[in-house]
Amino acid sequence: MSQEAFDRLHGALQYHIVNSMGWTGLRSTQADAVAPILAGKHCLILAPTAGGKTEAATIPVLSRMATEEWPGPSVLYVCPIKALLNNLESRLSRYAGFVGRTVQVWHGDVGQGAKARAKRTPPDILLTTPESLEGMLISTKVDRASWFGNVRVVIVDELHAFAGDDRGWHLRAVIKRIEAYARQPIQRIGLSATVGNPGELLDWFAGSGERQIVGSSSVTTDADVTIDHVGSMANAAIVISRLHRGAKRLVFCDSRSKVEELAVSLRAVNTRTFVSHSSLSASERRLAETAFAEEQDCVIVATSTLELGIDVGDLDYVIQIDSPSTVSSFLQRMGRTGRRAGGRRNCLFLTTSDEAFILACAITTLWRRQYVEHIKPPALPWHMVAQQMMALALERPGLPAGELIGAVQAQFPELDPTTVSTTFEFMVDKEILFFSSGLASMGPAGEKLFGRGHFLDLLSAFASPMVLAARHGATELGYVDPMAVQQQKDGPTILLLGGRSWKITGVDWSKRLVSVEPTDDRGKSRWLGTSRWLGFDVCQAMRSVLLQEGDAQLGLSRRGGQQLEEVRALFISPERCGSLVLEHLSSGRLRWWTFAGGAVNSSLALRLGESGSTRVDDMWVETDSGVSVPELAHREVSQAVLLRFAQALAERAELKFSACLPVGLLAAVVASRSLDEVNLRRLAPL
Repeated sequence: MSQEAFDRLHGALQYHIVNSMGWTGLRSTQADAVAPILAGKHCLILAPTAGGKTEAATIPVLSRMATEEWPGPSVLYVCPIKALLNNLESRLSRYAGFVGRTVQVWHGDVGQGAKARAKRTPPDILLTTPESLEGMLISTKVDRASWFGNVRVVIVDELHAFAGDDRGWHLRAVIKRIEAYARQPIQRIGLSATVGNPGELLDWFAGSGERQIVGSSSVTTDADVTIDHVGSMANAAIVISRLHRGAKRLVFCDSRSKVEELAVSLRAVNTRTFVSHSSLSASERRLAETAFAEEQDCVIVATSTLELGIDVGDLDYVIQIDSPSTVSSFLQRMGRTGRRAGGRRNCLFLTTSDEAFILACAITTLWRRQYVEHIKPPALPWHMVAQQMMALALERPGLPAGELIGAVQAQFPELDPTTVSTTFEFMVDKEILFFSSGLASMGPAGEKLFGRGHFLDLLSAFASPMVLAARHGATELGYVDPMAVQQQKDGPTILLLGGRSWKITGVDWSKRLVSVEPTDDRGKSRWLGTSRWLGFDVCQAMRSVLLQEGDAQLGLSRRGGQQLEEVRALFISPERCGSLVLEHLSSGRLRWWTFAGGAVNSSLALRLGESGSTRVDDMWVETDSGVSVPELAHREVSQAVLLRFAQALAERAELKFSACLPVGLLAAVVASRSLDEVNLRRLAPL
């Protein structure tokens, strides 16, 4: 332990670190965080999963709180998922109690009574989400000047999970609005697992002021990783049931449907199994969270909801069905293991298809090269500009239009300030906002579009598809897609939910409620979702594996080795064309294997669109015979072609708040997120 760092902490914390927590010292990252946090610097704290990031942030903040006698609520602790907030409450309450301070959780599952008590007796640390903060800001029942006036620090856990999508823009904009009420400058502290561009991430998050990165962004390859190919989910269940009996195993699947399918199969072979994903009720999810803490011989099957920093205790093994799409996600999942003294981090891939197998090989290849993705906030968040204009109009009705526009320009300094003004004018023209005598407020069209449930739909960055609540008696089980409850011709409709089969006994569409009862018949699960393109570097690593380029340390099982030989044998091409592989299809069309990712291939399709029909996926571009991708890839794209292409994408895209943007601006947003011109140039010369 750095004695100097320890000595700078409040005396009560020094006592409890040694006597209550039984620590012999602070970890290096925790010690390194003390000085910059006590100095009020914005910080990005980097450490692997279970690396003590929470303590690195909260212990110095609590020391400041006690030394400087901050009134509450003085700290906002923001997490991406409610399960993580619930998991942190007891731990942070214990730490805060060392200096006589309190902690309160505030999110959508917390009852109004508890929230009312919190407003009467404010906690010192509020555990919450960006959506809940937005709800407080636009609520007429919250005294914002009093509630946010004492805020001194915002801690954002799993910052990389926010920054990679529009919730990051939303969170940053909300923090900026809270600063308008705070009587002191707000210190921003982000916690993150390993990222490839920590400096850029901190600059994006922190805004102005002194800042410091704490901890290392290096990737450790000291772990036991094996890739096995099992061919089906049923086979995966058999392998899991027989492997590591007596141990606690966390199994990741990349869809809710696969989680449900695997859980049923595991229970069918008498394996004690718990389930966790976003469509389960809070009580059902808590069963899995409790299993982490109390069970030993069990399997927990989950989506990425358990990838984040929930305390998993002494987890023995991580198993991945198929493969995540990023190295960062793989590191997060593998990081769930190896916490016990003498233990090693580990991950077993069980792949069920050729594509998933090669993807797993590519992800581990990049990991062994110590590669990790850069976190890039989505480009051109103009729809979030529109969301913030409406939110400000609700928060401060009658706000002078110049102040509203200026506030949003300050929230999004990366964007063109003139276009912020024209967006406001467009929203006024469409009556989404109302403008009179120089003042702005919510307009009738805005209320019609987003006013349901006291503007509940305005709180989040993403559009939420319609779902139905599934109940057995008075017990809420979770939420299902409306398409999943359609009446079957040959018998009752059977659902899978929580790893169990349920027969539908009734549907109340007015209440969005499905009544179910248990059944022994095998059901199915279905949820609408969107898939993302694979990244350029991941696809290039898949190329390296298939074409036997570069290193070959893949960590394959015996079956995995056989699978690699079979897949490589399938990929026999008579022709190379620069960096591309050309396949002549039996239909007479050409398949150009680019291994570039769907966004790059969509950029190619943009150029090919006027030269015959095209199809794309992450690996290839398919064209009519006689079309040369290497030649056409170097063409310039006219603005007219780009606009038509982007408008077509915009019509299919479910971009929330898209009705608030002029069509040209909406097309620019969609094009910037659907095309990848930068990595297209990396393919050259083709």
